[in-house]
Amino acid sequence: MNTITRPVVEPAELLAVEDIEVVYDGAILAVVGVSLRIEEGGIVALLGANGAGKSTTLKAISGLVQADRARVTRGQIRFRGQDTAGVAANVLARQGIVHVLEGRHVFAHLTIEENLRSGGFLRNPSRRELEQDLERIYAWFPRLKTKRKTQAGLTSGGEQQMLAIGRALMTRPSLVLLDEPSMGLAPIIVEEIFDIVAQLNAQEGVSFLVAEQNINVALRHASYAYILENGRVVGEGAASELAAREDIQHFYLGGKAD
Repeated sequence: MNTITRPVVEPAELLAVEDIEVVYDGAILAVVGVSLRIEEGGIVALLGANGAGKSTTLKAISGLVQADRARVTRGQIRFRGQDTAGVAANVLARQGIVHVLEGRHVFAHLTIEENLRSGGFLRNPSRRELEQDLERIYAWFPRLKTKRKTQAGLTSGGEQQMLAIGRALMTRPSLVLLDEPSMGLAPIIVEEIFDIVAQLNAQEGVSFLVAEQNINVALRHASYAYILENGRVVGEGAASELAAREDIQHFYLGGKAD
């Protein structure tokens, strides 16, 4: 009996960053020759100490770097094969790239639900579609449903981080850029958030690029990782392999992964 050999289908490339350079105020070089790749449905970690260039790299990808009086002066950024370097952040958000900034940045005087609705308006949905999306977010983040009428500024740091992610998901993105999602949060809340990220990736196919200093949790949930130091990529590889490398743990990240 003949057996049918099925061809191995490689995941499609979602994002490709090639040799980018980012300059602030026309003079300050913040990122030098950074290259990285994300496949459809991937979770990639961008690791490094504070000031390594992680946030700048994410802002270059999302278009928000222009708001910081900076620009990509060299290299290419391609999203689904299209050159996106220099494209405005709101345009990129409509195309499927959404950025959850470090520090959460929720609308403190609006309720949880009003914050979430503000994310949905980007797509100009019908009332029914907006309500369906709200229920979808509440299913992922039950804490938010419990406090849907509470002002965001009166909620905990963990709830605000969940809200920032939920608001981003209301745009129905293909790629979510998460900047330091664990910052200032208790370990149990960090685990809860990363577990939800992993489930969103597995069940809805949302891709993530996560900039993190917390290597323990990041390497457990990512499949691949890049390490930045002084604006340059100094290491990369499968997350499981990087977690086992003592040299990278000690010299670049300052700790041992669990």
